Amino acid sequence: MEIEGLDYNTQREKLLMPEYGREVQKMVDLAISLPTKSERQRCAATIIRIMDRMYPQNRQLADHEQKLWDHLALMSQFKLDIDYPYDVAQAATIATKPEPMSYPMSNIPVRHYGKLMGEIFQQLKTMPEGKQRDELVRQTANQMKRMLLQWSHGTTDDEKVAADLEHYTDGRIKLDLKTFKFEKINERDFHDNRRKKK
Repeated sequence: MEIEGLDYNTQREKLLMPEYGREVQKMVDLAISLPTKSERQRCAATIIRIMDRMYPQNRQLADHEQKLWDHLALMSQFKLDIDYPYDVAQAATIATKPEPMSYPMSNIPVRHYGKLMGEIFQQLKTMPEGKQRDELVRQTANQMKRMLLQWSHGTTDDEKVAADLEHYTDGRIKLDLKTFKFEKINERDFHDNRRKKK
């Protein structure tokens, strides 16, 4: 419910640079309306000093003053007729939003293992037997077990990892659970992390 006579932010004009606040914007609007260039110039210099005091931590930046004048030009929508000490022609690019990045939407057959693991499954299908493949199998199986624990997908036992690894490599990789040893994983850490996220 709105109370008559109160000035609500939602009813006010949107700020061009909200980080400086509404009072600074009012000063900029006043500067634009001043009748003589010398008055506008003095007012602009005062506004710049106020803006500078608001963010003293930025003073060590090489282009700090240039940015302040750029921001002033933006807040005035380039209507402030003064002699700027810097070229503010490029200021409009500050307010330009970047184009949205395209997100690669590729098909991930098993989401809880992720895209990279899917690529490793493909690599294991074509790798020749030997020490390199054995090491990749060892690392892959241990990572799969960690992922299953992390996402709590059904059972996290060794048989599930072995069955999935065989399935996703089209039967090329078969773990012998009598000889294969998984790394020790503290399951409690995974459950504690999940509880923290909730």
